[in-house]
Amino acid sequence: MARTYEYDPSKIGEYTIDRMRFELGDTMVEGKADTCALCNEEYEAVLKKYPDRWKRAKLACLESICRRFAYEVDTQTGPLDLALGARAKLWREDYEKLKEECGEDTVVPPYGTAPDGRSKPPYFYTGMMENEEARIDARHHVPPTR
Repeated sequence: MARTYEYDPSKIGEYTIDRMRFELGDTMVEGKADTCALCNEEYEAVLKKYPDRWKRAKLACLESICRRFAYEVDTQTGPLDLALGARAKLWREDYEKLKEECGEDTVVPPYGTAPDGRSKPPYFYTGMMENEEARIDARHHVPPTR
């Protein structure tokens, strides 16, 4: 499937992909995947998921962008200095502000809590890879005599 990267500034008055790109500063579509944070199809999917909740859709886009660019580091090679972390930091700050503004309903449940709010045991725990039978055999094992 081909990904598209389009932006029409004349449409930012409407609640569409163009406005979302404008609000997030993701408008340099000329370089396609090299210069855009998300493609049109990703924006469309998020807007479809949250049709009447613009801020919630924007929060989902920001979360995706933050995850995507979190690994970028600042690099310096000779006279070239790329401060890629600054861009990720800006989007992260926007995400945190909007998350607070949107309220608690957008927060992922805390670790160890089921979606219905009940507590559940952790998936990983200390000793989970230990073989209990091997431990019992080791205690009763008699080394061979020579």
